[in-house]
Amino acid sequence: MQDQSIWIAALLGVLEGLTEFIPVSSTGHLLLAGHFLGFHSTGRSFEVVIQLGAVLAILSIYASRLWEGARDAPTDPLARRFLASVLLAFLPAVLIGVMAHGIIKNILFETPALIATMLIVGGFVLLWIDRRPYAPVHEDAMRFPVRVALGIGFFQCLAMIPGVSRSGATIVGGLLLGASKRAAAEFSFFLSMPTMAGAVAYDLFINREALSFDDYGVIAVGFVTAFVAAVFVVRRLLDFVSRRGYAVFGWWRIAVGIVALIGLWLTA
Repeated sequence: MQDQSIWIAALLGVLEGLTEFIPVSSTGHLLLAGHFLGFHSTGRSFEVVIQLGAVLAILSIYASRLWEGARDAPTDPLARRFLASVLLAFLPAVLIGVMAHGIIKNILFETPALIATMLIVGGFVLLWIDRRPYAPVHEDAMRFPVRVALGIGFFQCLAMIPGVSRSGATIVGGLLLGASKRAAAEFSFFLSMPTMAGAVAYDLFINREALSFDDYGVIAVGFVTAFVAAVFVVRRLLDFVSRRGYAVFGWWRIAVGIVALIGLWLTA
């Protein structure tokens, strides 16, 4: 049984890495896949903690730019504004996430029909936003005005409903607030780092007494495979969305949501 859990954890880790930074809801995919595979982690910590593998993928790719920003912050107003913008965008998720943690983990995470429905709804939103005519006014993710960053932070809170997608919510928010497709995706990358690191730390603290040695082993497998898959995605995503937009992800969400609803109906 443990060997089976390890293989499922590896599969789910790859799924997390492939879907974390594209607007299709990695958590929604993980929870639905886990439901149909019969995988249920202690306190649903696995689905949260392996996101840290994806965070490390971002850190490994953007390490030099992040280091330059941190190094220059004491003397460069633009670097300070960028760091402040990311932290400000992070705050709404902190406040709402802490207050609603029990509802999110105990109710929303355990409602696969809601997850499938939100995948479909989010798919239509992406199709709409991709076809909506607009002229971007913010081309550099590291130079967003504070009000734009904070607005994206509030959009991110929608992703606490599994199936909505954290990257999808922040990208759509960025596009509606005037960011280019590439800049919206890149700011979503940067915002993911404090958001997911904070979510992982808080979840591990809440479930520290419930997790066993076996749980940590399964989490480690998912963590590593999520990191490898996320590196592959991040290196290619920005160029892809700059050329092709987000419609393909919208259609994917709709297809997965419909298949999931059919599967839930057939197995009810």
